[in-house]
Amino acid sequence: MTDYEFYYWSVPFRGQFVRAVLAFAGKTWTEGGDAAISRLMDEPVSRMPVPFMGPPLLIDKRADFAIAEMPAIILYLGETLDLMPATAALRALTMKIVNDANDVIDEITLDGGRQMWTESRWQDFIPRLKKWMSLWEETGHRHALKAHSGFLLGGKTPGIADVVTAILWSTMTDRFPKIETMFKETAPMTAALTQRVAALPPLAALAAKARQDYGDSYCGGQIEASLRKVLGA
Repeated sequence: MTDYEFYYWSVPFRGQFVRAVLAFAGKTWTEGGDAAISRLMDEPVSRMPVPFMGPPLLIDKRADFAIAEMPAIILYLGETLDLMPATAALRALTMKIVNDANDVIDEITLDGGRQMWTESRWQDFIPRLKKWMSLWEETGHRHALKAHSGFLLGGKTPGIADVVTAILWSTMTDRFPKIETMFKETAPMTAALTQRVAALPPLAALAAKARQDYGDSYCGGQIEASLRKVLGA
């Protein structure tokens, strides 16, 4: 029996954060698949595992509990799998990183494709994307260096903040080389952290599986096509 049932579209994107935390914790899960997601979304709210508008959706089969929304899922896994830091301050900072990552992927897809990328829109966005990168870099400078640690919030071993950071930036930069160049120039310490954490065996195996299952796909659809066009990817 697998521990969890997970519902997210057949792309990495927002679902990859949840997959990564599960993999990092050594947990097993099954993927519901696109057709099942569509069926669940069409159900009356009263028949949904948890009221939700769209994936990701996670069902903890042993606890008979369902939760949606990426940050809420990560918080649930962090708490139930004992992956959260010991202090309230570091737990809050961890969830800030999770929510920041959620915001970045919203912005990189123009709120899920409400508009498409054009060259002028992308050029206008570059300073903001660099600012996002610098937020991670400054967080690392304030905590990792102060604690003489190689991890984002000063931990002695990787935590959820490190896993989420690695998945956010490695998934994006692996697929868009121009963003990778920008990332290494703007946030070199965070880029090095991303490389180290993404190379951990469970996360490296997850990335390889994503390549096998989804190819070069990032978020899918017309919005990804427009992003690839402006980035020449």
